Amino acid sequence: MVQRITVLGAGSWGTAFAKVLADAGRDVTMWARRAEVAAEIREKHGNSGYLPDIELPANLTATHDPAEALAGAEAVVLAVPSQSLRANLSGWRELLPRGAILVSLAKGVELGTLKRMSEVIAEISGVSGNEIVVVSGPNLAREIAQGQPAAAVLACADHDRAVAIQQASFNSYFRPYTNTDVVGCEVGGAAKNVIALSCGMAVGMGLGANTTATLITRGLAEMARLGTKLGADPLTFAGLAGVGDLVATCSSPLSRNRTFGERLGRGETLEQAQAAAGGQVAEGVMSCTSIRELARKHGVDMPITDAMHRVCHEGADPRQVGAELLGRRQKHEWS
Repeated sequence: MVQRITVLGAGSWGTAFAKVLADAGRDVTMWARRAEVAAEIREKHGNSGYLPDIELPANLTATHDPAEALAGAEAVVLAVPSQSLRANLSGWRELLPRGAILVSLAKGVELGTLKRMSEVIAEISGVSGNEIVVVSGPNLAREIAQGQPAAAVLACADHDRAVAIQQASFNSYFRPYTNTDVVGCEVGGAAKNVIALSCGMAVGMGLGANTTATLITRGLAEMARLGTKLGADPLTFAGLAGVGDLVATCSSPLSRNRTFGERLGRGETLEQAQAAAGGQVAEGVMSCTSIRELARKHGVDMPITDAMHRVCHEGADPRQVGAELLGRRQKHEWS
């Protein structure tokens, strides 16, 4: 049984997942980039900047020192944003305990290299990609931190490693399933952020349930086409890492990607939406570019993703790209 676990990153999802592990009886140490955040977690059992009003368990502590955080860890959870994962992990590489299971919470495709997060981790750490566990599913951080029932997928080609993290994270409100399709889980986790942006834009423009349902469904078709082309199991997209994560992220006001998209749909600029989000850019804003490039590289048609790139990075008007999506060539639904 994996008992000693380190979570590197103290944002909303990293903190919520650390709480999941602690509530499952594990001994959890978090690393926080800012010393004051680590002190609040350690001394006041809270992280008010990311999860206000959530009490953290006594068996969860934190430090600002990565060496201290990683000492003796049997599993290491990487909970930093996808586009900063490479830089962060490069600094931690020599501190990683030999034999520790590496777990990725990041959802995205790296700009420039077009690599999935497990591929980035494997490259920097020197660990085989088959040994990295990827967490995905409908996992809105605040709901999980509140102890609301939720499920997740733990994907790893080495099934025994996925089972080890499954046992370490299973508790009364969090039900993890295992899967060996890392590609499918990572493609679903990255692409759903982009589709959530489009749903938010639709809501911001005053459009209703028919429109958002259409975007969710056609978005699912996009991610499945890309994933299958990259070798994923099509069934993965019918599960928690596909439609489950997609529906939660596209539907909830707790989703940063959806709320960011709403602001763009109401006519705010990218800079205004970012300022309203406390200076943070939604993951889908970055990923729409890398996912579009990955799709083009493999000859996969992803019109919603392309539209989001144009709105976010080329100044296109959301209403205009919406009209263009509706005016595309007519075809069979499954073609």
